[in-house]
Amino acid sequence: MENATLDDKAFSLVCDSRSQLGESPVWSEAEGVLYFVDIRGPSINRFDPATGELQRFMQSEEIGCIGLIRDGGFVAGLRSGIWRLDRQGNPIGKLADNPEGIEFSRFNDGRVGPDGRFYAGTVDESRQNKAKLYRYDRNGLVPLIEGLMTSNGLAFSPDGKTLYHVDSPVSKVTARDFDGRNGTISGERVVIDIPDNPAARPDGASVDVEGCYWVAIFGGAVVQRFSPAGKLMAEYPVPVKCPTMPAFGGPDMRTLFVTTAGSRRPPEEMAQFPTSGSLFAMRAPVAGVPAPFFDENI
Repeated sequence: MENATLDDKAFSLVCDSRSQLGESPVWSEAEGVLYFVDIRGPSINRFDPATGELQRFMQSEEIGCIGLIRDGGFVAGLRSGIWRLDRQGNPIGKLADNPEGIEFSRFNDGRVGPDGRFYAGTVDESRQNKAKLYRYDRNGLVPLIEGLMTSNGLAFSPDGKTLYHVDSPVSKVTARDFDGRNGTISGERVVIDIPDNPAARPDGASVDVEGCYWVAIFGGAVVQRFSPAGKLMAEYPVPVKCPTMPAFGGPDMRTLFVTTAGSRRPPEEMAQFPTSGSLFAMRAPVAGVPAPFFDENI
């Protein structure tokens, strides 16, 4: 896949992966590849844009999110808790149990923060607003945001001073002051109020070097870009109905990838969008922020 072949106004297919529920794309600068998960697959996937090769590392349970570790392997949020995995996604050890239990809860959207800690939220499948966003470090899991249905949209500003988050059914992107010294947040405020539409909800997100917030609209077939002040600057069509999370990558960090969903969708939708669940990309107007590594010593 060459940057010259990518559109700068819309997403195009780059990997016909057909995930059930693609999520958590993370670019590895060292390897020049994109990792992403298939939550329901369940698997970690390694896509090499230079060769088009896709590798799948199967998991024994649903996997919601991953972060890279400098020496190789992953920190990951699975249904049962936070795990340390090797380069092929094999379990090395559980770092923390899912404190909400696993009958109606699993880890969902998450990423490594600019401080090197792992931040991951859950989904409350009982729909009683019991999900949370957590911080994980060597002292264990600490809840940061509570009373959620579907923790999503987690991203950090380029200067590392702001944490963005959204509870998908609420459709309001919030910002909080972030203190990377101890991984705490304060000063909640709504920065983006996405029009309420049960069929199109904000999902995963990423931030570019200008501090703009890029969010996938699940069910809306677009990725939207908002200014730091919350103004809609642009939206970019995705050729399937349900994009899930964007991530910047490529040699210059200006390739914007987006994962998508391909299961539990109406048959007519799947017939109209047969590549649902695959990986798409476009040429972004600006670069993204490289993904930090998880620091096991914090």
